[in-house]
Order: sequence, then C-alpha cells, then structure tokens
Amino acid sequence: MSTPVSPVEHKLPQRSGTVSSSFTRRTSMSDDEAIPDTDSSQTTNLLIERLRAWKHVCGNLEDYMTATLKISKSQSKDHEKILKTVNEPLKESHHFSSSAGGVAGLIENMRNNSQGMVNMYLDTEKNLKGGVLPTLERLHKEIKNKSKELKSGAAKGAKAVEKARQLTQKHIELLGQNSATHDSSFGNKIETAHDPYILKRGINHRLNKQIIEENNHRNDILAVQNSFQSFEGYVLLTLQGALEQFFQIMGAQLDRQRAMYGEILATAQRIPPDFEWVNFVVRNDSTLVNPDSPPRTFESVTFPNMDHRSTQPLLEGSLERRSRAVIKGYSTGYYVVTPARYLHEFKDNDDFRQDPTPQLSLYLPDSIVGAIDGVKFNVKGKDVSSGKVGNAFHTTTELSFKAHSASDAEKWWSVIKDSTRNPVPTAASTATSPTATSPTAAAAAATPTSPTGSTSQNQPPVYAEKEKENAGSPASTTPASPAIDAKEKAPTPGISRTASTASHFHTSPGGSAVAESSEKKS
Repeated sequence: MSTPVSPVEHKLPQRSGTVSSSFTRRTSMSDDEAIPDTDSSQTTNLLIERLRAWKHVCGNLEDYMTATLKISKSQSKDHEKILKTVNEPLKESHHFSSSAGGVAGLIENMRNNSQGMVNMYLDTEKNLKGGVLPTLERLHKEIKNKSKELKSGAAKGAKAVEKARQLTQKHIELLGQNSATHDSSFGNKIETAHDPYILKRGINHRLNKQIIEENNHRNDILAVQNSFQSFEGYVLLTLQGALEQFFQIMGAQLDRQRAMYGEILATAQRIPPDFEWVNFVVRNDSTLVNPDSPPRTFESVTFPNMDHRSTQPLLEGSLERRSRAVIKGYSTGYYVVTPARYLHEFKDNDDFRQDPTPQLSLYLPDSIVGAIDGVKFNVKGKDVSSGKVGNAFHTTTELSFKAHSASDAEKWWSVIKDSTRNPVPTAASTATSPTATSPTAAAAAATPTSPTGSTSQNQPPVYAEKEKENAGSPASTTPASPAIDAKEKAPTPGISRTASTASHFHTSPGGSAVAESSEKKS
C-alpha cells in the first residue's frame, strides 16, 4: 500500500478571470481562496446606502421647500403686522406738512407697499406648494422604489452566495478533521462518509455550486451598477429642474420686494433734509438745549454732606512705613487719620484715576501706639481693610512708621495717640449717657486731650466695649472709694515720647494699662 498523501497538500480549483473592473481589484487578494473573506452583500449594501443618501438629499430639499413656503406664509402675516403700524392715521400730523412731498406722503407710500408685500408672500407660498414641492415628492418615491428593487433582487442573490459558502466551509472543516484523524491512526477503519477522498469530492461539488452562485450574483450587481449611472443622472436633472423653478419664484419675489423698498427709499429721498427739522426747531426753541451753554464741571457740582465734619481728615499726608519683609525697607504711602478714628493707607491722594480703597486700615481704639523716637514711631494693631471674611485671617502686627521730620512725627504721633481714646462727651451725650454719673467717666470727661503730653496722656483709653460693660454693671453707679479718689487726685508722670527702649510700646506706669488692655483685645 502506498503512503497516503494529506489532502491539505492538494490545490483546490482556482477561479481566474471570473471578475473584472473594480470588483476584480477589490477581490484579487481572495480569488485563490475557496471561501473569500469578502462579504457578498457588501456591494449591495453599499448601493442601497447610496440610494438612501440620494433619498435623504431629496428629503432635505423637500424640507427646505416646505420650510420656505411656511416662512413665506408666516412673513405675509408678519407684514400684516407691519402694515398695522402705518395703517392708522399719522399721530400729531399737524407737526408735518400734509403735501405729498413730506413725511405724510412717505407714510402713505409705505402703507401701499406694505400691503403689496403681504400679497407677494402669499403668491410665493402658493407657487412653491403647487409647483416645486410635488416634483421633489415624486422623485423621492422613485428613489424608494429603486431601493426596494435592489433589496428584493440583488439582496436575495447575496443571501444565496452566503449560504453556499457556509456549506463549502463546513465540508472543508470536516475534511481537515478526518485528514488529521487518518494521519494519527493509520490502519484503523474510517467510516465511508468520513473518507477524506469522498469528502474532497464533496467539497468540489459544493465549491462549484458556490462559484456559480457568486458569478450569478456578480452579474446581477454589474447590471445594477450600470443602471445606477443613468438613474443618478435622472435624479440630478430632476433636482436641477425643481431648483430652477424655485429660483424663478424666489427671484421674482425678491425683484418685487426690492422694487417696493426702492420706491419707499425714493419717496424718502425726495424730502429736503432740513425741511421738517427747521420747522421743528422754530416751534420748540425754548425746550431744546442751548448749544451756547457751557458744560458741567466737577468743581461746580455739590452734594449733601460734602463738607460734614466727619468727612474732614484730622491729619493727612505722606509717611514711610517699613515693609513686613525686612529686605524691602521703607516704602512711601499716603496716610489719613479720620474723625472715625481710623488710620488709612492709600497709594496716593488721587480720587479720579481709580477707586480710593484703603490698602491698610487700623481702628485706632483697638491699637497700641508706641513711644516716639525722633522721626520714628510704631503702631500695633490689626488690619481691617479686607471686610469681615478677610479680617478673620489677619493678625495683630507691629507697624513701623517714619515721618519726614521730627516735628511731623510729633504731629502724627499726637493725633494718632488722641484717636486711640474715646472722644470727650458733649453736653447732650452726658445728659443721656448712663455712664455720665460714674466718677470714672466724669474724670475722663474732665481730663484734657492735648497732644503735647498733658495729664490726659497718663490715662488709659476707655474702649466702647468697656463703656457698655460699665453701663450694664451695677458697680458703675456706685461711688468710687476714697482710696481710688486719692489715687486719681495724685499727680502722675507724663509719657516719655523720646525714650528709646527695647520695646516701642514702653509707657509710664500711668499709661501701662493701655498696652495691656489693647494687647489682650488683639
């Protein structure tokens, strides 16, 4: 017995020269295979998709025409609204000339042309609905019928090809399994139906039927492809005819509309430019603005409370402040002490270039003023210029200031020091204040607040919070003890403004309470 040869080595029948044109180029890589890897319905699906694209083009044009005729109908209604604006008699017609060459004649011309535009848009809607749109609808139906024919004809052929390929593929797999079984168990009995020889001949039979189905399907596809060129030409000619009709309708509308607007313009241009205005100026000379009157100036404008005493600064000018970054040294700024007892810092004194928002604000009653040292003095306080949210993150810091001269430093130090105290109550406030009867408040009111180092500087500042506490506590209405009276009558030494110590907040024994009270609050 001769050695059996594996069926894998046998070459299957080849299909050469069975296809041509673009189909040949697309399937040349798979012509030698029994089961090509191409989809037999691929061409059919592509042609169906192309018909669907043409159908969508036609549908888009139908929607375009439908929307256009709807807009034409809507515009006729809109122009009816426009007509109503000039349909009524002209109000205040006595202001204008009643002749045809004036404004009254222009309004009458606009009324007539507006009515013409209403009728024009109604005609456009009627022409599009009865002429252009039916042509596109008929073409849409023809494309749908062409697609149905392709699906019922070529699509069935594609299914037959796929069925034949599946049968061939099934037997090829069966031949491979039994060929391997024959090689691995040589000499064993193999069923007749599984004999590789019989299986190979069965493959040849089914492969031949498959090729016949493929060629029949190819011929059908070629016929459809050849008919597509002429069909698309017919579709394009139909679309072009519909659009030409659309152009004529819309062009006639635009020409009529342009002529109507041109007539309105010509009527308006015939009116002399100064005819109505000269008459209007003569009739309303007393009401119109006099061109010879001067314009307003900032200096001549006044507003309420512009000179109120609370708006006048106690002291203002330039100072130098040492930056918190030691490397930067001192920088010059514009500082103001206000009657509200704030020390504000600005870049400059210009109110017009930008909004004068303080870059730094210290509430002086909550601050501590250190000793003066030549042209330098320090203030320890909390910056409150950033609002409630920003102020919550600010801490009490010591700020070092430097004036231009010793006399300027003395002036700034005195005003700032006086502002750390509560203001001396007036006669009206003393009569109504619940703390006016207390010896402490009376002593504070009787103490002068001279900035030159008088006895008022020996007393600690009384803060608003402490006044409220004294007013609400029962002890505020009790008379002071003799020991306290004797202590208050005893003379106290003044604060040294020129003493230079390790701390800028060194005060006399009589003024040490200021630093302690303020530091606790900070």
